[in-house]
Amino acid sequence: MDVIKLLEKYYEPDSKAYYFLIHHSKRVARKALEIAGRIRELNPDLTFIEEAAMLHDIGIFLTHAPKIGCYGFHPYIAHGYLGRDILEKEGLPGHALVCERHVGAGLTIADIENNGFPLPKRDMQPQTLEEKIICFADKFYTKRKDGLTYAKPVSEIREALSGFGEDKVKRFDEWLDFFKEPV
Repeated sequence: MDVIKLLEKYYEPDSKAYYFLIHHSKRVARKALEIAGRIRELNPDLTFIEEAAMLHDIGIFLTHAPKIGCYGFHPYIAHGYLGRDILEKEGLPGHALVCERHVGAGLTIADIENNGFPLPKRDMQPQTLEEKIICFADKFYTKRKDGLTYAKPVSEIREALSGFGEDKVKRFDEWLDFFKEPV
């Protein structure tokens, strides 16, 4: 699959949104493959990981995030399920689930209801090994201009996840151990 061609179906290559999306996605893909390499014995699907990591944020253009060139009508938190809708229409159901399940460290129906998130009320937690790897890798990179070139420190990731609930911080900490992430 040519993921760049698919991204360019939805993004103008010289747009600000594309710039942020492609730089962020390449770093997430690289990190996800690095993580997968540390757990080879579990046989992660490397091709799927690379493709899905490149596509995980395809829905951002539908959100309102002007700092990264996105002028849609949805709140940014909706980019996961919006990306799922796009990739399902493209015939990529497994990749689509990565889009939906990477937000935060995964969201439960209770998270969505208790926080009043404008999201469909369904379980959005990563299930497969590959979904977990990409979700974890994504936490290390932002789409802020200064965050495109360096990985966030673990302390900053924990602080950001605490806004989604302490259970998300706990899940992240479990992933640190499981994925043998150097701290």
